[in-house]
Amino acid sequence: MSEPVNLPRLGDTVDEVLVLEWLVSIGSQVNKGDPLVRVETDKVEVDVESPLSGTVEEILVGVGDEIKTGVLICRIVEMN
Repeated sequence: MSEPVNLPRLGDTVDEVLVLEWLVSIGSQVNKGDPLVRVETDKVEVDVESPLSGTVEEILVGVGDEIKTGVLICRIVEMN
């Protein structure tokens, strides 16, 4: 079963980020804590880490998209 991965809050005042680069692709195996996507806030570039281990099933935002905290960014099929 796939689990949703939402953009976490990256700072006290950061509510919107720009997607710079996906560091994984559909079918990639990831471990909890592995970087998934690089985003840019108004101050820094940050890698968003995987909250779980599994296989990337779907990527829902693209490079160049401006997205808000809480937006669904991808789905991962969790490893048992």
